[in-house]
This record gives sequence, C-alpha cells and structure tokens, in this order.
Amino acid sequence: MAKLSFTNIGVTGIAAAVPKNKIINLEYTENFPAEEVKDVIEKVGIYERRFAPAGMCSSDLCFAAANQLISDMAIDRSEIDLLIFVSQTPDYRMPATSVVLQHRLGLGTHCAAFDINLGCSAFVYGLSTVFSFMQSGGFRKALLLDGETRSRVYSPKDRKTAFLFGDGGVAAVVENDPKFGESHFSLHSDGSLSDLIKMDAGGYRMPSSPETLTEKVVDEQGNIRTDEHGYMNGPDVFNFVLKEIPSDFKQVLESSGNTIETIDYFLFHQANDYMNSYLAKKLKLDLSKVPSSIAHFGNTSSVSIPLTWVSQLHGKLDGKKKLLLCGFGVGMSWATAQINIDNCLVSELLEVE
Repeated sequence: MAKLSFTNIGVTGIAAAVPKNKIINLEYTENFPAEEVKDVIEKVGIYERRFAPAGMCSSDLCFAAANQLISDMAIDRSEIDLLIFVSQTPDYRMPATSVVLQHRLGLGTHCAAFDINLGCSAFVYGLSTVFSFMQSGGFRKALLLDGETRSRVYSPKDRKTAFLFGDGGVAAVVENDPKFGESHFSLHSDGSLSDLIKMDAGGYRMPSSPETLTEKVVDEQGNIRTDEHGYMNGPDVFNFVLKEIPSDFKQVLESSGNTIETIDYFLFHQANDYMNSYLAKKLKLDLSKVPSSIAHFGNTSSVSIPLTWVSQLHGKLDGKKKLLLCGFGVGMSWATAQINIDNCLVSELLEVE
C-alpha cells in the first residue's frame, strides 16, 4: 500500500495567485439560455471564476506566487535546493516548466527541478514527493509550485463542464524542523476509470490534426466540443468519490492518531459544492472546519486545495494547527494527508493582470 509517513518536515509558507480577470457565471450566457445557466450554477455552487488572459500560463501564476512568498518570508534564494512544478497545463511539451521556472526565479544551478503531470490529487502527491526528498536530509528548502489554466481545457459549449473550471497558481515552501512532528500520506490510483475525466486528442496517442480541432455535437443534449477539449462523466465521478474517499479519509485519521475533533481544518479538492457538502455530511464534519473557495474560483484542479488554504485561512493559522488534505479526480487518482503546521506564513492572495 502507498502509505507514507515523515518526521519533522512541514510547510512553512504558502502563497497563491489568480488572474485578475473575473468571470461571473450567471453572466456566462453566450452559449446557453440564462435560466438554464442559473439552474446549473445553483447546483454546482460556482458563481465566479478567474480566467487567464491570452499569453498568461500557469507558470506565470506560480512565478508571481513564488516571488511574493520568497519576499514575504525573506528567503535567500540560494538556499532553495529543490523545485517541483505540478500541472497538466505546462508551458511546453519540452522542456520541463520547472526548469524554466528555476532560471526565471533566479535559483542556483544546484537546484533540482522537475515536473509532475497529475490532476486533482496532485498537490497532495506533490507534497508527499517534496517531503520524501526533504526526509533524505540533502536539501535545505524546497519550493512546490502548482498551477493550472483549466479554463482552456474545456469547451464553453459543453454545459457539463462550461461553468466549472478556473485558473490559479500556488507556491509552498517546505523545510525541515522538529516542530512539525509526524505527517501521514495515503496515495491511490485506478486507471480502469481513466475515461471518466479525459481529453482524447492533442497528445502522442492521438496527435493534433484539423479533425481533432473540429467542433462536434457529442450527445443528445446538443453539447459541443472538439477532441482536444476535456470531458467528464459527472455521475460516475460522484459515485467514485463517495466510494473511495470516506474510507481513505478515516484510515489517515486513524494512522495519524487523530480524530475528527483533533483536526483544525479539513481541506478538500473543490470539485463542486454539492459533492463536498455531501462528503462533509457523510463524514459528520463541523462545517466551520471545512473551508470552501469554490463559489469564488470554481474547480482549479490540483490548485484548489492550496488556493482554499490561502484564500480562506489567511490570518487563521497562528500557532500549531493540524490539517487534513484530500484530493481526488482525473486519473482516477486520490490522495489524503494529515500534516502539521506551526505559525505557517500565508501571504495575501495575489491578483495578476
């Protein structure tokens, strides 16, 4: 089983950046009647999203967040020995965006840098990877960057996905310190369900062509997308979440020696409001300990957990706190972690033009 535990590793600071360009979902009516839009919005609970303008990539949002965090923490850039960039919307097929960011951020050539291509569970996977490197003792400070421009992945003419996704980028600094104690991770994957959330074309299995870029009516509801737009089987994704997440959640609580009462905040992937509310109810969680950012930013894939952390918990993390993080989605892939923080610096949310 992919069960990991670490000692004396933790997040000392975190920052997030979103595009200044705000989309009001109730006004996003170019392709659908206003009443139909209103019904969809009320079901998913997403009222605003942020869309990156042309020319802005996920790396630009991560760069802005990282620069702010390094400044706020007064970090010597020469002490950053590891940079991991998490995204499914990188700048290029090659080179790795992490290496571009290493240079752009002014980090030394001693800094190890690589990308992780994973979706909604990826912030937790990314943390587990950084913690693993840090546990080896060969690194002073690590920078985990996580960015997505999901607004470009889905068709605005497909009502199943048109109102869900937004853009953002985050940066987290991870360090060694005895104050953090033990952290616990649980990682899972089920590729037999890979068709539930997928983009068929644009990779090497089905390269881009005029045909893959042609819009098509894809179902009896008249939804339209190309083969290079993502699609999602919402009902089956919901069933997957209800089947897998509660048991993993409870297992991590138990293995970390915690109970629901001893955790200060539960940070879930922001898929949609209905799903997360159902999960919280099923797990019998105090809703005051389950911050939500989905109404303002939509589903930002792997960015959603740390974006919720920054936007909803700024000013609330003085002293020692216990967090439980849970990401789930495209793959299908899911991951849960219980981590400890101690006076974690949370920067002000940054808007990027």
